[in-house]
Amino acid sequence: MDIKGCIFDLDGVVVDTAKYHYLAWKKLGAELGFDFTEQDNERLKGVSRMRSLDILLEIGGLTISQEEKEAAATKKNEWYLEFIHQMQPDEILPGVLDFFNQLKENNIKIALGSASKNAVLILDILKIKDYFDVIVDGNSVSKAKPDPEVFTQGAEKMGLTAAECVVFEDAEAGVEAAKNGGMRCVGIGEQDVLSLADVVVSGFTEFNIENLKAL
Repeated sequence: MDIKGCIFDLDGVVVDTAKYHYLAWKKLGAELGFDFTEQDNERLKGVSRMRSLDILLEIGGLTISQEEKEAAATKKNEWYLEFIHQMQPDEILPGVLDFFNQLKENNIKIALGSASKNAVLILDILKIKDYFDVIVDGNSVSKAKPDPEVFTQGAEKMGLTAAECVVFEDAEAGVEAAKNGGMRCVGIGEQDVLSLADVVVSGFTEFNIENLKAL
């Protein structure tokens, strides 16, 4: 098998923190005077915090200054952190830890490739940071997906080529980023959304080391 490293997005792949992001954005929307729905929230998948704020303001039909944007983004993040500090290890998505253990048994390196600036904190709260050989998060990169920077940096830090890595992603922009970086990609979610991925599964309960070897 030529696969030597796996790079995982965090939100929606390892753990579902998306619901906490949604609750924090909804709270911000309410404070700004409009209702931010779950349907609206679909537009924020795989998007950076400041771009997400721009979309939120667009939905609310609002224009605010850069200074007000910074304050709003900070406030949203503080609410989000309050939510994630209450997370429990049982919120790790089904099959993830079994798959991580299979990778360890086969000497395949594990990296995180996430736009989240809170990634390390979340891994610590869930007590799974030690599984990762390399962590690349929103504090390490300057370009958002579909730019491949977060994944190419992960491969480099593992000492591997793009061809030796497989990315696991739940967002269309993330799958595009993996492909732009010359990597194979497993989509976690819906086939019609993640059609550019090499294979799409609903979660890790239906993906194991044998499936990885077959990519």
